[in-house]
Amino acid sequence: MGRDPKPFFSTNSFVFCCFPAQANFAPYFYDNGASSTNGNMALFSLSEDTPVGSHVYTLNGTDPEGDFVTYGISFESSSRNFFSIDPNFGNITLIEELDREREDEIEAIISISDGINRVSTGVLKVKNMTYSSAHSFLQNLHSNKFTMDRHSGVLRISVGATLDYEKSRTHFITVLAKDGGGRLRGDYVVFSATTTITINVDDVQDTAPIFVGTPYYGYVYEDSHPGSEILTVVAVDGDRGNPNMVLYNFVNGSDEAFRINETTGAISVVVSPSQLKKEVYELRVQVSEVSSSGVLAAQVSTTVTIRVVDLNNHPPTFYGENGLQNMFELTMYEHPSEGEILRGLRITVNDSDQGANAKFNLRLVGAGGIFRVVPQTVLNEAQVTIIVENSAAIDFEKIKLLTFKLLAVEVNTPEKFSSTADIVIHLLDTNDNVPKFSSDYYIARIPENSPGGSNVVAVAAMDPDSGLWGEVKYSIYGAGAELFLIHPSAGIIYTQPWAALDAEVTSKYNFYVKAEDTEGKYSLAEVFVTVLDVNDHSPEFDENIQETTMVLGTPVKIEATDHDAEEPNNVVDYSIMQAEPANVFDINESTGEIRLKAFVHSLDIIHNITKNRDCTWSVLVQAKDRGSPSFSTTAVLKIDILDETLHRGPMAAFLMQTKDNPMKAVGVLAGVIAIMVVITVFISTAMFWRNKKSNKILPIRRVIRKRPSPPSRTIRAEWLKFKRSHAGDKFAVKDELPNENHNNNSLMFTPPPTAPALPPPPTPIPKISPTEWTVPTVSGSLTPKHTRKLLKEKALESPVQSALVSELKQKFEKKAMDNKPYF
Repeated sequence: MGRDPKPFFSTNSFVFCCFPAQANFAPYFYDNGASSTNGNMALFSLSEDTPVGSHVYTLNGTDPEGDFVTYGISFESSSRNFFSIDPNFGNITLIEELDREREDEIEAIISISDGINRVSTGVLKVKNMTYSSAHSFLQNLHSNKFTMDRHSGVLRISVGATLDYEKSRTHFITVLAKDGGGRLRGDYVVFSATTTITINVDDVQDTAPIFVGTPYYGYVYEDSHPGSEILTVVAVDGDRGNPNMVLYNFVNGSDEAFRINETTGAISVVVSPSQLKKEVYELRVQVSEVSSSGVLAAQVSTTVTIRVVDLNNHPPTFYGENGLQNMFELTMYEHPSEGEILRGLRITVNDSDQGANAKFNLRLVGAGGIFRVVPQTVLNEAQVTIIVENSAAIDFEKIKLLTFKLLAVEVNTPEKFSSTADIVIHLLDTNDNVPKFSSDYYIARIPENSPGGSNVVAVAAMDPDSGLWGEVKYSIYGAGAELFLIHPSAGIIYTQPWAALDAEVTSKYNFYVKAEDTEGKYSLAEVFVTVLDVNDHSPEFDENIQETTMVLGTPVKIEATDHDAEEPNNVVDYSIMQAEPANVFDINESTGEIRLKAFVHSLDIIHNITKNRDCTWSVLVQAKDRGSPSFSTTAVLKIDILDETLHRGPMAAFLMQTKDNPMKAVGVLAGVIAIMVVITVFISTAMFWRNKKSNKILPIRRVIRKRPSPPSRTIRAEWLKFKRSHAGDKFAVKDELPNENHNNNSLMFTPPPTAPALPPPPTPIPKISPTEWTVPTVSGSLTPKHTRKLLKEKALESPVQSALVSELKQKFEKKAMDNKPYF
């Protein structure tokens, strides 16, 4: 093979030799080294990704006598045959797929034979796949309590972070591991894997051991043998997260008759029961905590009571402070805290038997989940503790006496001896309830004319507590409570003696009522009081209703106001009670609009209806509300009827618009005069400065034009009075007109006041065309009957004055047609 190979024999080689008459030496393998692909397969390794069918090695050897050699390979019966071999040429071929993670080494036996001698050797085949070093990473980066070295994979607590056993006993961390990558079957591959690390936080040793199931009672049977176990005391390290081991020992009281296992806490008797000198033994057992370093740490002790008893012939028995007892009573307040122990019940349960015969269970019968008993399993004897489980059910207002049974039943005896004890609990009341109103709010209604001290509404609140705690006192407060009082114990809300409720002033009140017990516990309810409107107001006409002007084709409107607060008391209907002439006017009963009937569409028709050319008619109108009982008001309305075609001038239109409001006309005229004064001053000032600059005083020529004197207003007033007295005589309010509400707004009781006199004209008034003064208007007044008679008599006594007025009237009307307004 190119060099003289050295013979190689494994320590496990087997040489089979035959010794004929002439010596024949055994064949042997060449040792070509670990890096060679032929020889004796010494230190042979193979990559796990080698394809099946690949030629992986060639066995090579020789025989000293030069005989032909053959090769072989075999495997253990429990192993798979990974390779096949050509026996003549020694070529080894891979016939099974390799998996290093499943099997990282293969044991095979190779052999060489010359036909006479055969040499076999064991070969350790190691399959190894080349890979780069791995790196580790933390995936759940939101966890900032830990950090990991990516190269070494060391997990550490982050700087500044602390672990708290009480807050979190376990932490879960996901770790990702990735290799450096390499080629697998010709491809570059990077493999990774994840795993979850569970970190359990250990508790710190800072709590002494705790005995479990105290107090301890044990019994020695009369037939017990020395070495019999009596009972086991159990203590645990108070640090439950990482408890230390505890050791038990007797402090005193054993009298060398008992022994305790220092590791298990099992107490056993070491002498015959007949040698025990006392009936009851009080053993003081101490438990010591042993630290990890073996040093005794915290210690605690308890008392174990051991009785010497006979065979099982007694049922469980309940004892009180004074001995045998089968009924226990307790008085307590309602609603104790959940988990509270009923310390007033001093109950001991005992089974005088020994061993398994003295084991029994405790349970409550009829308690309804309100209480629970501890312990639930007893060996020999135990103090019974009853604990509150449901505080809400212990309610004095629902039940004043609780009764249930305490049952003890043996567990492992065929007799199943049992006994019961009655538990009776008397409840005492506490102020645990707040007064509660029958409703969260109360709605009341009261008429506005109710006298002071009238009842409004009765509120009611209940406090189920007993005695003084159940007494309720009422009070009211709030911005709307000034007019009301409340009876402190009856809860009746009534008005103040001086209160006068008026729906037109305030129709709704809102305040709070308070129900309070003797300790100040209270609740609130809201009270809404509505003052009901009563029809106590009559409709009232507008002050300017007595007289108006109607242009043909245009209605006039009257308006009355009812000051009641609500409908229908303040809804007004209008009607015409009487008119002169009759059957000429219609009125809209809802809006109060008065218009002429359709056939009256010109002054000629009006003149044909009346006996003369007088166009002032009187109408008795009524305003009536819809209340019950109903109130009404009547008024006399004088209507001047005009034809709009006779008054087309702008001044006439203005005076018609301001007829019912003379102060408006006076204001407009005053404004015009003020503008004229300003213009005059401006012109005079300009002329003054012009003359001053020219140093020449020029004479001013002024043409003074005498203005015609306006007609006397006194004559106009007399003419108007004449017309009014004439119309009033045609229509007079009779005394027998009905007034169904008997109010004092009717004309038959007190005549309405006459309208005030016209205001005096301003001194610097400009000249107004006589046309403006020919508008037939009448100053508004509800003229009493006797006043009209006086005016009529005065008009009849002055025929000369009447003739003068008629003549002046004709002149004014003629000038109104010929002249324009003069300013």
